Amino acid sequence: MKKLVISTLFVMQVFFGFAQTTAGITGKVVDSKTQRPLQNVVASIQNTSLTVLTDVTGVFVFKEVPSGSQLLQIKSTGFKDQLLTVETEAGKVLDLGIVVLEEDITIEQQINLITILENDLGDDNSGSENTAGLLQASRDTYQQAAAFNWGQARFRIRGLDNEYSTTMINGVSMNKLLDNRPQWGNWGGLNDATRNQEFTMGSAPSDYTFGGILGTQEINTRASIYRKGTRISYAGTQTNYNWRAMATHASGMNKDGWAFVISASRRWAVEGYFEGTDYSANSVFASIEKKFNDKHSLNFTSIYAQNRRGRNSSNTDEITSIAGIKYNSYWGWQDGKKRNSRDREIEEPINMLTHYWKMSDKTQLTTNVMYQFGEIGNSRLDFVNAANPDPTYYQNLPSYFSSLYNNDPETVPSSAYLPGGLGGVFTPNLIGAMDAPFLTQRQIDWNAMYRANTTPIIDENGNEIGREPTRSSYVLYEDRTEDKLFVANSILSSQLSDNIVMNAGASYSRLSSSNFQLLTDLLGGSSFLDIDTFQEGSAQQPDLNNPNREIGVGDKYGYNYKLYADHIDAFSQFKFTYKKIDFYLGQSFSRKTYQREGLYRNGIYATTSFGKSEKIEFDNFGFKGGLTYKISGKQFLTFNGLYMSKAPSMRNVFFNARLSNTPIRNLKSETVSNLDMSYVIKTPTFKARLTGFFANIKDATETSFFFAEGALEDNDGDGGDAFVAEIVTGLDKLNIGAELGLEYQITSTIKATVAASYGQYTYNNNPNVTLNDDARAARGLSTLVNLGESKLKNYRQPGIPQQAYALGLEYRDPKFWWVGANVNYLADTYLDVSSVLRTNSFLRNPADANGFQFPEATQSRVDELLKQEKFDPYTLVNLTGGKSWRISGKNPVTLGLFATLNNIFDVQYKTGGFEQARNANYRELNQDVSSGTPAFAPRYFYGFGRSYFFNFYINF
Repeated sequence: MKKLVISTLFVMQVFFGFAQTTAGITGKVVDSKTQRPLQNVVASIQNTSLTVLTDVTGVFVFKEVPSGSQLLQIKSTGFKDQLLTVETEAGKVLDLGIVVLEEDITIEQQINLITILENDLGDDNSGSENTAGLLQASRDTYQQAAAFNWGQARFRIRGLDNEYSTTMINGVSMNKLLDNRPQWGNWGGLNDATRNQEFTMGSAPSDYTFGGILGTQEINTRASIYRKGTRISYAGTQTNYNWRAMATHASGMNKDGWAFVISASRRWAVEGYFEGTDYSANSVFASIEKKFNDKHSLNFTSIYAQNRRGRNSSNTDEITSIAGIKYNSYWGWQDGKKRNSRDREIEEPINMLTHYWKMSDKTQLTTNVMYQFGEIGNSRLDFVNAANPDPTYYQNLPSYFSSLYNNDPETVPSSAYLPGGLGGVFTPNLIGAMDAPFLTQRQIDWNAMYRANTTPIIDENGNEIGREPTRSSYVLYEDRTEDKLFVANSILSSQLSDNIVMNAGASYSRLSSSNFQLLTDLLGGSSFLDIDTFQEGSAQQPDLNNPNREIGVGDKYGYNYKLYADHIDAFSQFKFTYKKIDFYLGQSFSRKTYQREGLYRNGIYATTSFGKSEKIEFDNFGFKGGLTYKISGKQFLTFNGLYMSKAPSMRNVFFNARLSNTPIRNLKSETVSNLDMSYVIKTPTFKARLTGFFANIKDATETSFFFAEGALEDNDGDGGDAFVAEIVTGLDKLNIGAELGLEYQITSTIKATVAASYGQYTYNNNPNVTLNDDARAARGLSTLVNLGESKLKNYRQPGIPQQAYALGLEYRDPKFWWVGANVNYLADTYLDVSSVLRTNSFLRNPADANGFQFPEATQSRVDELLKQEKFDPYTLVNLTGGKSWRISGKNPVTLGLFATLNNIFDVQYKTGGFEQARNANYRELNQDVSSGTPAFAPRYFYGFGRSYFFNFYINF
């Protein structure tokens, strides 16, 4: 009560102080449910630099406001923005009375969004899971549709991967140095603790970093900014996990200058949406702040998020037609339980100390020190001198028997080699196809592997009385990455004048990353021999310094190396604000240094694998600018432009980092340019944004690994079938398109939304392709084979719906219940094409000493075989709803229920896929496809069918 009286007297003093001299605005902001005053709510006059915060009683005061019609925006994390039209008169103070903020329902949607995102596609220990996660902090109609409605279809804003965004915690970049992407699992399950966020779209200015062309997301974990109270929730779904329990408590700042926040959650599933996908995750968050005085405050944040989940396989149409879209080849029965061979585990705690220094009323300096450590592991089966345990191995499928060809030149008629011929005799084995092992054994046979790793114990009567372990033919191992990351940075913000704000920052990062193969289960055997049976002689030895090692559980084997990275980054930015025009200018400099240290002397690369490599260094610059033209208080135009260079990620610098210190030679930094222009309308009842954008990425580098047949023939006539690394350099990408977001408040309770995205995301040149074949080293040949240009120009970038449209309606009742529905149409998603198949080697006949093309190849047939597959469009309908209750009392309590039903018509759709490059020349691919049952058809990923999510919570 005392605080309220003091606040009221202060407001009265302000009134008398500037009455009759200028206009003013005041009001009090409260929570619609609890009626409690809200502190630190941001009140701003739109299209001006005027911004104030509410005090402890919820009151805000503008001392000087231009007279006339203004738009007042009231916003706070966790609540819906209020946009009010106000009329001010010179010499008078406008008292708005009570301003009510309603809970933002998208906060609950975020939890469902994370459920969708965590289904990663790779097992290379990279950070990315999905770009849509960047959108959690957004409130723009278009961005909400992209995240909440289109995210389940792996939609990416502007077709951009999240390596072109920046995700930060307290101003520290969380993008991994390995692949430039954020690892969302590092704070998974901590939605309540990470909901204080700021988001900038595209290359628009951020107060914390120079950023990229996709946007910047800043997560603030300062303990004093959390709303005081406790929140407990329980959720259920059937996507990646089934259940989630979470609790969060924030103390608020006490009179001694202390504030703390704690949060914990658990998510789990015996089996998710896809077969055999187990899930177990535990997360803990703590933030403690000590305010020493009005100038200095110190905050410590600690995040621990452990996540282990079983992955699901990509499948061909043949496999899906037999076993269904939920089929997963990675699991099998063991002791009555489903066991997944491809578990992914993340455990990388974060500890961060942040110092806030208010140097003056207009200047603030934030300094961080962060240390992150831990591990990422991806398990899989290894086998030596034994059959492939994968039930979808091509020799187990019916197509293997129904697509056999006889390529013996002595038995193939000459007509087969005429243009248009198949180049072989088609000899389908239909009886064999009917007996294909996959038809009766669709899952991994764990028991068979245990039997293979043991020998029977026979009694004197010839009866088996037990089994004893022998050297294992099958084992389970992890590709393990253990990182130690140190980061220090400072960010300065200063109001240089009434019209100019400067932001600047500098950071230093040091990474030490250990990478190795770790044996985790001998599967009943006694030991495992560390050799590479695909090689010959000394090349079989992963470590010549310790040959023929017998290893056990917990031992490293196969490969073992460290990566080191140093990253220095600095930026400055100036923002200018005037009556009709705002504009900004920004610039950045960064230096990245990479180095590899081999801990094994590999037999294939005996002279280039052990010890430290040379240091690889990249210096990069960036420049950006933009302006806002204020047509009126409700309409404005924005323009943003950026040009920058960007170092290749560390994973793309060494062509075979697992075995060799040798980097890719003549590797260039990417150059990235971006332009976008928007027309924006903001009124209390109607909001709209129309944006056109252009992004050009040049000299990108991509690496991948696969088994290829007949792809390695070059001018020396050597090569053949091998497991290879594909290195694509000098790749250009062009992304152009438009975005539209409309929101109309039809009545006080009914709102309609429209969102649309149209893009053309293409490869814009013919990059160079080089293959690395380790087996060539054993023959004294260079392991690198330059295949020259890959004709990728004008092919579409894969795995992205390049058209997306959404229509939504929402009803919000004054009694705190609401329901909504949206219809989404997604189209123009393309298959990931193989670069190797589009080089000249695809047509080169390996049997011809002169390297001539296959005689049966015709241009029309080549075009047909290499045409990029376009997926069918699809429509997804989603329903959402919720209800909240307020229990009055001395300490009011709020209960809430949120639920969604996604894809209610259970539409089956492909979210992505890739061509298999095993048939790497024309004859083999043509034969395979012409059979009608190709053994190496493309593999696909599918989205969730009908799925639900509900969340019950209590706030007090």
